[in-house]
Amino acid sequence: MNALVYLAQEAEEQSPLVPPVPELVIGLIAFAIVFFFLAKKLLPNINRVLEERREAIEGGMEKAEATQAEAQQVLEDYRAQLADARHEAARLRQEAQEQGAALIAEMRAEGQRQREEIIAAGHSQIEADRKQAAQTLRQDVGRLATDLAGRIVGESLEDVARQSRTIDRFLDELDHKASTAADGSKAEAGR
Repeated sequence: MNALVYLAQEAEEQSPLVPPVPELVIGLIAFAIVFFFLAKKLLPNINRVLEERREAIEGGMEKAEATQAEAQQVLEDYRAQLADARHEAARLRQEAQEQGAALIAEMRAEGQRQREEIIAAGHSQIEADRKQAAQTLRQDVGRLATDLAGRIVGESLEDVARQSRTIDRFLDELDHKASTAADGSKAEAGR
């Protein structure tokens, strides 16, 4: 220890900036105690907190990446569903147009059929009316001819059977002459 004291005295004499040795020893012991305390107690706590923060940051980044990947997947699913919905809408629109065209064609065909029925019914009604008019005309002409013939002859020609035969024969001759004249005019028109 004498050597230490001697060195300390010599050091004091040498430089005013060098501390005395006992103070240096006490300072080193105090530094070792503080260092030991920091190394054993405070440093593990600081390291644990830093590790927790690092894990939280990495976990947050992994979680953010997972969330971003999930959001990307949801976006792709949404786009796929949207594309499917667009295709389905286009298909439904096409079906509606086809059904509309088929319905229009069906309605046109139904209208054509009804028109043909109406025309056929009109023709048959006209034919029936013509036959009835011809029958009525034949009866009226026959009655008038009988009255006229009775006046000319001066006798009553009221015998119904004879009257009908005479009228029928007269009208048949008129029909025959009319059809012969019509055939002749058609033959001339054809030349």
